[in-house]
Amino acid sequence: MSADSVVPVPKEREDLATVEPWRIVRLDPDYSGAWVVAGDLDKDGAVEIVSARNVDNNDVHYTSAVVAQRLDGTLLWRWGDPRIGRKKLHHDVACQIYDWDGDGRNEVVLCTEGFLIELNGATGIEKRRIHIPKDATDCIVFANLSGSARATDVLIKTRYTQIWAFDRSGKQLWTARNPGGFLTAHQPVPIDLDGDGRDEVMAGYAMLNPDGTVRWLTKTTKIDQARGHCDCFRLVRSGHKPDQFRFAMTFCGANGIALIDGNGHSLWEVTGEHFESIDVGKICPEIPGLQIAVDIDHRPWGAGPVWVFDENGNVRTKINTDYARHHALLDWTGDGIHEIVVAQSRAIFDCTGKRIATLAMDAADDAAGEERLVLTGDFTGDGVPDVLLTKRSMSAVHIYKNLHGQKPSPPAPLGTEANFTLY
Repeated sequence: MSADSVVPVPKEREDLATVEPWRIVRLDPDYSGAWVVAGDLDKDGAVEIVSARNVDNNDVHYTSAVVAQRLDGTLLWRWGDPRIGRKKLHHDVACQIYDWDGDGRNEVVLCTEGFLIELNGATGIEKRRIHIPKDATDCIVFANLSGSARATDVLIKTRYTQIWAFDRSGKQLWTARNPGGFLTAHQPVPIDLDGDGRDEVMAGYAMLNPDGTVRWLTKTTKIDQARGHCDCFRLVRSGHKPDQFRFAMTFCGANGIALIDGNGHSLWEVTGEHFESIDVGKICPEIPGLQIAVDIDHRPWGAGPVWVFDENGNVRTKINTDYARHHALLDWTGDGIHEIVVAQSRAIFDCTGKRIATLAMDAADDAAGEERLVLTGDFTGDGVPDVLLTKRSMSAVHIYKNLHGQKPSPPAPLGTEANFTLY
């Protein structure tokens, strides 16, 4: 990659109103795609950017090319076939950063057609290639199904119908087709509900035991679960036993959002909108408990709302944007309260819907109808979560340093979480 891939960036401003990027990394034009994750791949103490593209055939897709780059834009490595695949941001891409073998160094793990592949994070050299069902390439999730000291098992799936679990050796542990008689969620969510050291798996409308059998089905009163699938499932509160857990859940096709307990019983439901992705945090300081930020999708451009619910199902704030599909939470002001970052508008909002910061980007990069991805994590090395935005046509990523946010305890790890998802 040529030296002109490194873009000079003006010094960030110290005010909260307009935030210039701390780094702009131009992505390799041949191998990069719309999917972006980040982590320290070579143990140098700095984050690297991993971008992947995918081949799609009637909503069956697999990872086709991956590139890892340093923050100065230089190449760390490339993998795959750059002549195939697309950059469109439409779904999760099966490419994650994770220390799978527990040696303290991250690997890049991906699903290509018919194979689960483990790459050396520092070099991109293929370490292992495990045969998997041809269409089981929708996403990758690491889980602890075996009661080990850490998550070494892996979940893979088709788009909507079947999930497989494998251990680290590549042995199939189980598979579940149409779990509980319903479609799968976009991403399975592992969670230890009973404190036995093994993860249960929220597979869609069904919670599975660690062995893949059905533990329970979600029980709703207003929502027609025969329509569609689970879009998003997020932990709101954990507990010592299942009935103390609280989860927020959205229903694609059934147009609903619900709060359920760890036995699948619905505590409240709101219907009538296509609620999509959920963030949970302390967004409103004056409201007891935590709050739930959720976008409403399938709306015309220019009418993309984010609603903020309290734990009792009351809507506390409605924020309207051009397109709200991708959003995240982080403490941007240093008061310990989460703000809402909405990718498309490059805006940071407080609980009242006031825009308190704009993340600067060239106006030419605000193309109507083109989705932008937002990631949060420590990208600058100070333990404070920052913001990463992709730009038009996924040609670069912009990193915005969080100058005012509090450092959490423990500090935020470098990069994005292991099981990153669009949902």
